[in-house]
Amino acid sequence: MPALRFDNRFLRELPGDPDSGPGIRQVHGALWSRVEPTAVAAPQLVAWSGDMAQRLGFSESDVLSPWFAEVFAGNAAWAGMEPFAANYGGHQFGHWAGQLGDGRAISLGEVVNAAGERWELQLKGAGPTPYSRSADGRAVLRSSVREFLCSEAMHHLGIPTTRALSLVMTGEQVVRDMFYDGHPRAEPGAIVCRVAPSFIRFGNFELPSSRGDVALLRQLADFCIARDFPHLQASAAGGQPYAEWFGEVCERTARMVAGWMRVGFVHGVMNTDNMSILGLTIDYGPYGWIDNFDLDWTPNTTDAHGRRYRFGWQPKIAYWNLTRLAQALSPLFDDAAPLHAGLQRYTDAYAAADRDSIARKLGLQDCRDADVALMDDLHALLQSSEADMTIFFRALSDIDLHAPSMAPLVGAFYDDGQRAAAEPAFIDWLGRYAARSLQDPRGASPRDRVERMRLANPRYVLRNYLAQQAIDRAEAGDFAGITELLDLLRRPYDDQPGCEAFAGKRPDWARNRAGCSMLSCSS
Repeated sequence: MPALRFDNRFLRELPGDPDSGPGIRQVHGALWSRVEPTAVAAPQLVAWSGDMAQRLGFSESDVLSPWFAEVFAGNAAWAGMEPFAANYGGHQFGHWAGQLGDGRAISLGEVVNAAGERWELQLKGAGPTPYSRSADGRAVLRSSVREFLCSEAMHHLGIPTTRALSLVMTGEQVVRDMFYDGHPRAEPGAIVCRVAPSFIRFGNFELPSSRGDVALLRQLADFCIARDFPHLQASAAGGQPYAEWFGEVCERTARMVAGWMRVGFVHGVMNTDNMSILGLTIDYGPYGWIDNFDLDWTPNTTDAHGRRYRFGWQPKIAYWNLTRLAQALSPLFDDAAPLHAGLQRYTDAYAAADRDSIARKLGLQDCRDADVALMDDLHALLQSSEADMTIFFRALSDIDLHAPSMAPLVGAFYDDGQRAAAEPAFIDWLGRYAARSLQDPRGASPRDRVERMRLANPRYVLRNYLAQQAIDRAEAGDFAGITELLDLLRRPYDDQPGCEAFAGKRPDWARNRAGCSMLSCSS
């Protein structure tokens, strides 16, 4: 096995919980608590990311050794590992929730690979921590499959995200009430090893700020800048670069959310404790992918009434969350002007990223004001006619700009009657779109247009029903479906012969099935 080089700066440079006991408690004046994973009965590796393993220095033989499954189930440790759970708070569904912390995630430590990259290894579902809030700290197979696959799928879509190294079955049963409706059942347990340069969240800063612990808040901010934003520390002209740091966090968040909107991803639970300070997509719970285009859709049953985290609101919610972060950081500033400037950077960065997405999705060289309106009109048509977002945009590149017709787009609609009723409006829109496309500089060949669209509009996304099919197979003991999807989603923008079935519309049976359209925070 490789000799991993651990450099656990988070523990070394920041104050920890003096109490090392297992009990659930409020932890003050500390940013982490030591905790050991709880051993499981029969760890079995069922899936792993080859490129993430290679990046960390693991060979295939390393991964397939029994020792690997033992370590990434929490049963064994490498020299240098110092397991801990982080202490943070957060706003959940718009309300301050106080201390939250890693309730079922245990970080094993920070690895520095041969290229000098820092990666924190974290087990999700490895047992209780001081922040488990009376829960068991475990995770079930279905939620673990979803997190494992989506982490890797988002990376290959080009959207900033945490990664996944491995998926291990525990050989134990975990009792869960999936929809919190009084119908718990035993399910197979599993553990995902997720990987990121940092798992620091907005909530890590909110908690000490809410308690008036400005010294701890400042210590964490200084640490975060030094470890995770060293370029800002090096360029600071005297004093701490808090303003530039906050502004960069805002810009990274904007680019991440614009990526979600481009591919039709809905996070489902954008609480501030689920927002990465690095602008990474983090905490894959009740997420979903848009099938029929719907700006009002949320995959989260907990959010079904208020729809706070609906698809179309994600840019707005990200701004709201950044405002909460700004409030938490305000004791570090003499006045609020730099924080307002940072929030404006979010607004500007999101507008720029959204315009870039519009241009790329439509195959244009740039995005003018009229193009924003053109896309808004298309969104309205897609929503009213129940058209599949992924299929429609992918097929749009097949339109003949000199004689636009609906023919290439017919397969994107879920209902022929709705398509027929909307066809005149679509023909009008296609005419406007073709005219605009033909105005692009002559240097933009038809092939260039198609290639821009291909690289912006994925052929394959992790549709909910595809993930559920893999889960169903895995719960029956067949893990090949996980590997098939993982391999498919490594090249989401490429047409892959023989994989056409994975690019089809959501089947009727999945329209209202649990796990396909309805998910909860335990999903």
